[in-house]
Amino acid sequence: MIYGYARVSTDGQSVDAQVKQLRAAGAEKVFKETASGARSDRAGLRRALDHIGKDDVLMVTRLDRLARSTRDLLNTLAAITGREAGFRSLGDTWADTTTAHGRLMLAVLGGLAEFERELISARTGEGRERAKARGAKMGRKPELSPFQQREAIRRRDIKGEPLREIAQMFNVSHSTISRLKA
Repeated sequence: MIYGYARVSTDGQSVDAQVKQLRAAGAEKVFKETASGARSDRAGLRRALDHIGKDDVLMVTRLDRLARSTRDLLNTLAAITGREAGFRSLGDTWADTTTAHGRLMLAVLGGLAEFERELISARTGEGRERAKARGAKMGRKPELSPFQQREAIRRRDIKGEPLREIAQMFNVSHSTISRLKA
């Protein structure tokens, strides 16, 4: 079965033109919604994905109706593929997982997105290392001062006071006290 998905961003727009195109291309059921494409948790898209099954096809008029970013597109396509269904974009003929050529194009796109993620991760890691070398502290500021940490450790390890009592005294969680290193 061919399902359609039509989306507009604002209430002032209409999905009618998209629905007409999708029905003309063979969509038997069209899921419609008004929601920002920047949101990945769209109810209409979720309903469409819940309906598709083996050998079904989810069709859109243009890729931007389905996803706003490469990552979002690839995640959605993975969900479709996981259901052994196909995907087709009427306006972007290369985005058609029902053909070998379309699957190749989307695999290349997925590879490029993964490469981009790795480059970003490497640059971020290098930046963190340079900042640490300059003496920058990473992460959240400790909840307890060095004096408070020493006092909490002394009460925990030497006096044997319960963690919850110590935590209550310093106004932190008992987990914070248990993680302190002597």
